Amino acid sequence: MHHPRLTEKQKKLLAGIAFAVFVLFTVLVTLFIGRPMVAFVSEPEKFRAWVDRSGIWGRAAYVGMTVLQVVVALIPGEPLEIGAGYAFGALEGTLLAVSGITLGSILVFGLVRRFGLPLVEVFFPTERLRALKWLQDSRRLRLLTFLVFFIPGTPKDLLTWFAGLTPIRFADYFWIATLARIPSIVSSTAGGSALNGQEYTAAAVIFGVTAVLSAGGLLLWQTMEKRHAEKQKHKDPQ
Repeated sequence: MHHPRLTEKQKKLLAGIAFAVFVLFTVLVTLFIGRPMVAFVSEPEKFRAWVDRSGIWGRAAYVGMTVLQVVVALIPGEPLEIGAGYAFGALEGTLLAVSGITLGSILVFGLVRRFGLPLVEVFFPTERLRALKWLQDSRRLRLLTFLVFFIPGTPKDLLTWFAGLTPIRFADYFWIATLARIPSIVSSTAGGSALNGQEYTAAAVIFGVTAVLSAGGLLLWQTMEKRHAEKQKHKDPQ
């Protein structure tokens, strides 16, 4: 049976409709799933009780929540990581969080490679993406990507979506996105575990040190962005 080919106009129309559906889906997921999910995980006692009742399915559901958080960049990730430490303990919580973040990062990378810049602009303004052009063109792309994922306080959600726009190989991105994020995840899950054990001093120290490191990382990131913006101005004085 012969199937008529779509014209270029029809292809663009279908792509536009699919894109609009994706944007609507993202907004609805954020409002009706993401916000209640974060609120639920942010109540450690209830979350822990639910995990105890759910067994292996509770763990699978947590990984699914984490994947969703990575894909829908509007959902904050920190409460999920702290909740994992509280509900599962530092070690298991870290393994589950890393698994979900890695799966989500792979999914995002594939989506961006398939649909490109318009998809990334759903979550991040064009100006913010233009500011990362220095990273996209850098000869030290793998090293800089590792450092951004490794250093606390840097915009990891932004880079997760931006990485697919760079020339980085999938294999390199996979290992970087997995290994470089472990220290920041461990700090959150260890803090959550300490809260569960009523080790409030330890939790305060962990979160305090993390906050200081995150502030330093954010300052470093802003300095790097500013420096490269100045370089770009000198290249394009007009």
